[in-house]
Amino acid sequence: MSRVYNFSAGPAVLPEEVLKEVAAEMLDYNGSGMSVMEMSHRSKVFEEILNTAEQDFRDLLKIPDNYKVLFLSGGAHHQFAAVPMNLMKNGVADYIITGQWAKKAFAEAQKYGTANKIASSEDQTFSYIPDCSDLPVSENADYVYICENNTIYGTKFKTLPNTKGKELVADVSSCFLSEPMDVTKYGMFYGGVQKNIGPAGMVIAVIREDLIRDDVMPCTPTIMKYKTQADANSLYNTPNCYCIYVCGKVFKWLKNMGGLEVMKQRNEEKAAILYDYLDNSKMFRGTVRKEDRSLMNVPFVTGDKDLDAKFVKEATAAGLVNLKGHRTVGGMRASIYNAMPKEGVEALVAFMKKFEEENA
Repeated sequence: MSRVYNFSAGPAVLPEEVLKEVAAEMLDYNGSGMSVMEMSHRSKVFEEILNTAEQDFRDLLKIPDNYKVLFLSGGAHHQFAAVPMNLMKNGVADYIITGQWAKKAFAEAQKYGTANKIASSEDQTFSYIPDCSDLPVSENADYVYICENNTIYGTKFKTLPNTKGKELVADVSSCFLSEPMDVTKYGMFYGGVQKNIGPAGMVIAVIREDLIRDDVMPCTPTIMKYKTQADANSLYNTPNCYCIYVCGKVFKWLKNMGGLEVMKQRNEEKAAILYDYLDNSKMFRGTVRKEDRSLMNVPFVTGDKDLDAKFVKEATAAGLVNLKGHRTVGGMRASIYNAMPKEGVEALVAFMKKFEEENA
């Protein structure tokens, strides 16, 4: 069977070159006589894999020396709790709610302190980013939290919120490494790697060193303390070795492609192909306010649930898979991460045109 175009929101498409390289090294990594899957995380070979991956990641994002990079087991849901446990020094944090994941993070934070909802787009089913230029930021807030790119609803913060001097904490899971970032604007950001970087089961967190404290909430499990992981170079416990290895391959691929400036150009070009069609179609329409559209996740609908279902079924048969929208939204969603080739988006638009003609 030939490979399909996989529009899944995560776990998601990986670069074909990386998959081939990983497959070639499955039984014997670099002359070690074993797979990375079998390798001790304390071995010299894995130490080199880990250190190289971190350095390439730092190079891509131009991460300053006073920020730590942590490779953490688990997904973003772990961080919904770890963030307030580690960063709520005054016991107060402000949250901007732009979708399901920010909503869940907010609910989790309420268990550990005072979490304030200072802006939300829930009134219009999270189809836009609220004005964050003059927010009612709490005077004693330890941080302001956002989910920068909303996987489900397809919105993206194009301008970071005015936090009025408070630390910005961001979940960047579905826009991770899709474009350059000014790391210094964040106190911390983190992302699950399964959307744009690697296999499921790991989060990469970047946190400024002065925010890493030992005097965190007493309820914080040792393994969830950022200081524990930072002091141990992400090796306090057995990490997700194979995931780190594959992510490292993706970092090399991104560097070879020309870095994040080039990826942003590629992603803008791909997204424009799909959005231009949606803006001119008589059958399909995008669901997000134009100025807030994500380059990574593109939700769209026909307005007819039966027609949506027919489209997803026929698209799947045509090798365009995982286009069904999230259950909270319905319709369709195309996730067009870094590894989705331009040809995949062109094939999707060609199929949409054909479907529109046949079902007009």
